[in-house]
Amino acid sequence: QYSRNDFSPVHGSFRARGEIIEIFPPYSDKIYRIEFFDDEVEKISVLNPITRKGFSKDFVTIYPAKHYMVRKEKIERGIKRIKEDLERRLKELNTKNKLIEAQRLKERVNYDIEMLKTTGYCRGIENYSVYFEDRSPGEKPYTLLDYFPKDFLMVIDESHITLPQIKGMYKADRTRKAVLVRYGFRLPSCFENRPLKWEEFKKYMRKVIFMSATPGEYEYKVSRIVEQLVRPTGLLEPKITIKNPDMDDLVKRIKEKRKAIVITITKREAEKMADYLNENDIKTEYMHSETNTEERVEIIKNLRSGKIDCVVGINLLREGLDLPEVPLVAILHADKKGFLRTDTSLIQIMGRVSRNVEGEVILYAEKTTDPMKKAMREVERRRRIQEEFNKKHGITPETIKKKVYSGLAEKKISKKEEKILKLKEELKKAFEELDFVKAVEIREKIIDLERK
Repeated sequence: QYSRNDFSPVHGSFRARGEIIEIFPPYSDKIYRIEFFDDEVEKISVLNPITRKGFSKDFVTIYPAKHYMVRKEKIERGIKRIKEDLERRLKELNTKNKLIEAQRLKERVNYDIEMLKTTGYCRGIENYSVYFEDRSPGEKPYTLLDYFPKDFLMVIDESHITLPQIKGMYKADRTRKAVLVRYGFRLPSCFENRPLKWEEFKKYMRKVIFMSATPGEYEYKVSRIVEQLVRPTGLLEPKITIKNPDMDDLVKRIKEKRKAIVITITKREAEKMADYLNENDIKTEYMHSETNTEERVEIIKNLRSGKIDCVVGINLLREGLDLPEVPLVAILHADKKGFLRTDTSLIQIMGRVSRNVEGEVILYAEKTTDPMKKAMREVERRRRIQEEFNKKHGITPETIKKKVYSGLAEKKISKKEEKILKLKEELKKAFEELDFVKAVEIREKIIDLERK
């Protein structure tokens, strides 16, 4: 499973020179150097791949480069079944006059068979798992859940989102692989490398806790509901106002509140809205599915710290986002039909300002829909329960105060460390270009700097 690479150290590779083998495991940042005398191991060293410094060891444990390992006997039995299925599938394709697909499949599978015979592994080996795991077609695949005891407790967070995803995984996976099978990229056996079906997953839910601010129908149907509505901070659910669409009013309210989240329907609208607010002296960033993780973290940090006044989003500003500094959420097109404006979605969005004592939600809509009414009723009910609790115990609500973290590790590095990092990048580039003379020179510079 380790590929040979005699030029540059890459995770999951090895190189052999004379009676020395160097192995660079995918799970470690160290190289294992094994020196032989004839057919006996003379010395084992653990080395830094850059400085080549290290220490000796009596033994090391080397794990497979890939997570999927199969014994030789199973591979031989599996190859026999693969060949039988390949012959059967080729007949089907040729009968339908799909000659290109048949040729493509024949070349692909025969190459995989040769790799299995030679190395015990091939790319995409998991698509042949049904042959190596002694499973029948349609039988449930093995998962990590099989390692738990029968009486284990399963906790499903944000169950209103998680359960529909679990239900949809099998069909989504099968739809994608059906295309691969149809055009000769895979044998039908790839269907057996799949997520659990919903009925299969349910068998593991012997003891389960669903956690959600907005449980779905399934949770209500099978569970005993325990509500945890009262906050020790005394914070109330936000006040809700319905207004006709009015951009001047939106600008005015954001400037009054100083920080805000604006929820739109489409990515294009989010970008245009961000431009419009910036033109009106409101420092704004947009955030949608094309915004990468690092940028999202930075945008949220800037909103909380006050570097920007507003974030415009679509569906990312919902579950799990903690923004105690933000007192206003403005939901545009609140009366639109669709999953982005269901009562569940609206309640989740409203919850983004429930950590602020001045929390307020404005629903910009031309009419009041049933999901809007349902969401407002539920938020008002929760607000009433908290008010009664505060009155009974003499609690004065206060905005939560939390330190603003970037979400990513912030580490100050010295000029020397910065120079070493730069040299390591140059070293990597030299290896890729096979310029070994330059690589040696750079490595010597790195060693000199690390000694100082």
